[in-house]
Parts: sequence; structure tokens; C-alpha cells
Amino acid sequence: MRKLLSAIITLCLLASLSFSPAASAKTAKIKTYKNCTELNKDYKGGVARTAGIKNKGGKTKYKPYVSAKLYDANKSKDRDKDKIACER
Repeated sequence: MRKLLSAIITLCLLASLSFSPAASAKTAKIKTYKNCTELNKDYKGGVARTAGIKNKGGKTKYKPYVSAKLYDANKSKDRDKDKIACER
């Protein structure tokens, strides 16, 4: 009886997590920016594809925000092809 009760509680908790607002936030549309000025208003250091990326252009003033999906949506803004778009 205890095993059945704990299984039901576990299933209820998992179901509530899968239908939470945080789960629907993951499906939100990724914003594409017109230019680097517009992107840098939201992300001062630009957008990096991964955290381990090194900037080819030298020292920057701000640390980039890391997001593969956001970088992929704004890949055309990465002029030096170092996997960091609009770095400053």
C-alpha cells in the first residue's frame, strides 16, 4: 500500500512539473536582432554559442551571454566567426 501511495505521489509531482509555466517558457520564440546595436542593448557583451569560447578579437569590456539558440538565430552578426556575436 505504501509503495502504491508513493508511486501515485511521484507521478502527480512529475505531471505538475511537466505542465508548469517554466516548461512552456522553453518553447518561447528566440529573438532575431536587426544589428549589433540592437542586440547589445539587451546583451552588452554579445552572445556566445558556448561558455568555453575564446574571443579572437582580443580583450573585451563585457562578458558575453551564453545561449546556443540565441547565437544561432543571430549568427550573421558574428563577423569574425569566433562563435561570439556582437562582442564588445
